[in-house]
Amino acid sequence: MFEQLGLIGCGLMGGSFALALKKAGLVKRVVGYSKSPSTTERARQLGVIDVEAPSALLAAAGADIVLLAVPVAATEATLKSIKHLVTPRMLIMDVGSTKTDVVQAARSALRDQIGSFVPAHPITGKEVAGVEHADADLYVGSQVVLTPTERTLTVQLQQAREVWQALGCQVHSMSPEAHDATLATVSHLPHLLAFAMMQSVLSQPQADATLALAGPGFRDFTRIAASDPKIWRDILLANREQVLTQSRQFRQALQNLEQLMEQDDGQALQDRLTLASAARAHWRMAAPQMAAATPSDSLGS
Repeated sequence: MFEQLGLIGCGLMGGSFALALKKAGLVKRVVGYSKSPSTTERARQLGVIDVEAPSALLAAAGADIVLLAVPVAATEATLKSIKHLVTPRMLIMDVGSTKTDVVQAARSALRDQIGSFVPAHPITGKEVAGVEHADADLYVGSQVVLTPTERTLTVQLQQAREVWQALGCQVHSMSPEAHDATLATVSHLPHLLAFAMMQSVLSQPQADATLALAGPGFRDFTRIAASDPKIWRDILLANREQVLTQSRQFRQALQNLEQLMEQDDGQALQDRLTLASAARAHWRMAAPQMAAATPSDSLGS
């Protein structure tokens, strides 16, 4: 059990982590800080945190576990603000959706104390933001990717793995670069496409009437376009090289299908669709089998 969680960022992800630790009996006290004092106050009123801190530094003071639940662009400044309180026995994690930039920020900010930092990405969330939506069960069944640096301490890495497993997660380890390439494919590009789909519809005449006739397929395809634009701005810019690489790959696949349509080649078009459909059906069938063996589900948005 941890004596104190220093929570920096009391929104959906941070708030859910605090509630999950409390529910699992893994922490005695949570001290929280958010850039907006009203958010910190609301977090205390909801029982997400026990004590409000006026700064990130004071949230980390006395903590044996610290979670950064801030925009990835704020990682370096946040780590610098708590640097002189970091000890070799402290576990520091983040929940950022990109990892190469986070690791670079940690190297710059923490320097010799980087061994206490274990970069983490829990692959879960909601389309709504804010501490009001914090959920103690948000992480149950989630995949969590750890991207330790070459200087991450063994004790901290094991602690991080055990914490996420105790919250019902399946934990993976990979390099920051491999993480960003993978997530560009299965998360970041799909979000970009969903945003683009909505933008395309809205730019057409009678967009409202068109949307009124949209069915479950459109709803499911564009669900993630309701995600926080500020968060996704940061993610797409931070991982832009990998996302643009995947975008080019997607456009080539789309162009191949368009060409078959232009050629009126029904059999070749059906063959391509069948290949994609079978792969998607197999992935859906495989996910529950994996979940039966572990407390997790497949990679999500």
